[in-house]
Amino acid sequence: MWSTESRRIRVAVEASDPITHAGIRDGIETGNEFDLVVTGHVAEADVVVLAPERLDGDVLSYLRRSAAGHRKPVVLVIDENTLPDVVTAVEYGLVAIVGRQMASTEDLLHSVSAAATGGGVTSPDMLERLQAQVENVQRRTLSPHGDPAATLTARDVDIMRMLADGLDTAQIAGELSYSVRTVKNLISSLMTRLDLRNRPQVVAYAIRTGAI
Repeated sequence: MWSTESRRIRVAVEASDPITHAGIRDGIETGNEFDLVVTGHVAEADVVVLAPERLDGDVLSYLRRSAAGHRKPVVLVIDENTLPDVVTAVEYGLVAIVGRQMASTEDLLHSVSAAATGGGVTSPDMLERLQAQVENVQRRTLSPHGDPAATLTARDVDIMRMLADGLDTAQIAGELSYSVRTVKNLISSLMTRLDLRNRPQVVAYAIRTGAI
């Protein structure tokens, strides 16, 4: 993976209205490490900032098509009160959620930078809402032979829980008394076993299956 120190991050902005679109682009332009791509040229971007009016079926369809095509990480800028199906959105490439009303430009730039390097950012409030969504869905009993979740170790669950709490790789390494490289390898192995693409998907999987 390329380093953000050696190449600027190319950002595509997709918004539901021109005022929001212009506001987000203006915010991105304040960051020294970012370049905006021409509207509609999503394939040229490293990260997509998506700002719909609400997270509805049309937006999920867009994310589904994107996941099947360019597979770019997506930062969602949305009203905190309109989050009906974030778990599904994560499965289609969503890696960060930025609250439209409360978030600052700094929050947005931090989320875009994290998304570009394979990370994800979700505020504690957003994560609590995500957990509440999933807890309202009836979970089926997992088969000990047919579901990868049955192979999770106590260490896997600890790592999942710390990712859900927002800890980065170095912080997890400190908690487990492991090297950063070891933690990176453990997370990579976990994603491979569970067929997941990024850390936010690991968190969503852990919540959905009741692992944490």
